[in-house]
Amino acid sequence: MADPKLLENEKRLGIDVENGLGISIWDLRKVAKEIGHDQALAEQLWKTGVREARLLAGYIADPAKISEATIERWAMDFNSWDIVDQVADAIWLSPYAIKKVNEWSKRREEFVKRAAFVIMAGLAATVKDVRDADLEKFFPIIVRESTDGRNYVKKAVNWALRNIGKRNSVLNRKAIACAKQIAKLDDKTAQWIAKDALKELTSDKVKERLRSAVARRP
Repeated sequence: MADPKLLENEKRLGIDVENGLGISIWDLRKVAKEIGHDQALAEQLWKTGVREARLLAGYIADPAKISEATIERWAMDFNSWDIVDQVADAIWLSPYAIKKVNEWSKRREEFVKRAAFVIMAGLAATVKDVRDADLEKFFPIIVRESTDGRNYVKKAVNWALRNIGKRNSVLNRKAIACAKQIAKLDDKTAQWIAKDALKELTSDKVKERLRSAVARRP
C-alpha cells in the first residue's frame, strides 16, 4: 500500500516521515473499519514505531479500554502534528480527556501541548454529552497559552477556541468574549489567534448555523 510520492507530499506538509511508509489516512481508515476496536492490537502497532502503524493504532484504539498509562506512553512518542490529530479522538472519547487537557496544556513539549488543544476542539465538536460548564473551564487555559508562538501550538489553541464557540449560542458569546480578552494582550501570537477566531465566530455563516440549531430544537 506504500506510495513514495505520498511520502514526499507529506514531508512538504511538515509531517515527520522518518519512519513513514507513505500510506494515505483514507486507506488506513478502511483497514481500521475492517478491524474495529482492538486495544491490544493498537498497543502492539504503536510499539513498532512505524508512522502508519501508529495512525492505525489511534483509529482502532478503544476509548473505553485504553488506560491512562497507555495514553501517557503514546504522548511521549508524539513527534508530528498528524500523529497528534489522528490519535486524539481516541483520547477525547476516553474518560481521561479533560484530565489530559488540564495536564498537557502546561507541558513544554510542542506536540503534547498541541494535543491538549486538539482534545478541546474534539470535545466541543463531536462529544454531545460534554457539559457546557466543562468547556467553559477551557477558556482561561486558552487565554493563558495564547502567547505560545510555536506554530503547531498556536494553531491548535485557535482551533479549540473556534470549535467551542461554534458549539451553541451561549458558548459562542463566551468564546467571542474570550477572544476579545486575548486581543488585548501585547503579543503578536495572541493577537493573531484572537483576530482569526473572531472572524469566524462573528461571521454570518456561524450565526445562521447557530440560529438554525436553536430553531430545530423540539
